[in-house]
Amino acid sequence: MTSRVTNVVSWGLQVFVAGILLQTLFFKFTAVEESVYIFSTLGVEPWGRIGSGIVELVAALLLLVPALAPYGAALTLTVMSGAILSHLTNLGLEVKGDGGLLFGLALTAFFGSLALLVIRRAQIPVIGRRWSVAS
Repeated sequence: MTSRVTNVVSWGLQVFVAGILLQTLFFKFTAVEESVYIFSTLGVEPWGRIGSGIVELVAALLLLVPALAPYGAALTLTVMSGAILSHLTNLGLEVKGDGGLLFGLALTAFFGSLALLVIRRAQIPVIGRRWSVAS
C-alpha cells in the first residue's frame, strides 16, 4: 500500500475503533441495566464496570493521537481480549437479547486494533526496529 492509502486506512481504523470504545462509555458510566448485569455476572460490579470504562476512555484517546495510536491499539487489544473471553466463558455470545451485538463490537474493535498495530508497527520501538532490520 502507498503511504497515503496506509495513512487513510489507519486514520479510518483509529476513528472507527475509538468510536466503538467511546459509544459504550455512556452505558458503563451511567450504570445502564445491561452493563450492570454484565459486570454483576462477572462478579466485578461496580468497580469492574467503571474501571474498564476508564481504560477504554484512555485507549480511545490514545487512538486519536497519531504518535500514540499504536499504544491505544495495544490497550484496546488487551481490553477486548478480556471482553471476548468473558463472552466465551461466562456471558455467552448474546447478552440479554442483544443478538450478539456486544460480542460483535468486541471482535470488531479487537481486529481493528490488530490491523492498526500491523499498519503502525514501525512506531513501536522494539517491533519497529526488529522488522525494519529484517526487511
